[in-house]
Amino acid sequence: MERIGETVGRELGRHGTAGAMADTVACWPDAVGEQVAANAWPARFARDGTLQVYTSSSAWAFELGQLEGEILRRLRAALGKDAPARLRFAPGPLPDRREPASARPKSPPPKPTPEQAREAHELVASIGSEELRKTVEKAARASLASSGYGRSI
Repeated sequence: MERIGETVGRELGRHGTAGAMADTVACWPDAVGEQVAANAWPARFARDGTLQVYTSSSAWAFELGQLEGEILRRLRAALGKDAPARLRFAPGPLPDRREPASARPKSPPPKPTPEQAREAHELVASIGSEELRKTVEKAARASLASSGYGRSI
């Protein structure tokens, strides 16, 4: 059986730099180390092969700019021909590095109150397709129940 990551990587590779981006993101933490990965993350490839890396601050951008050669060497060792030509560091948004949801213990979803169930039913009443209406109503009930504040969706 083939792993889904391999299939996704292959499909992204059909679209130019998207496949290289997926491989870069996958190897980034090992190539740069935990502390750098917590403060800098690959954002996108430019057409000229430059990898834009977002950092948590301008100080990190400056420091990593000084280490560009070393980081490129490590990325080339990990990625081969798919390694970026250059790196460009700038402050920008970083991904949320918390523990993935799949690793957290799951609690049952909250049950909607009768009022929330009634509101969800009213929200979807105008949907013509019964199957779609039931699906949207189920999602609306779950959304209303998880909001915890009785807010509308």
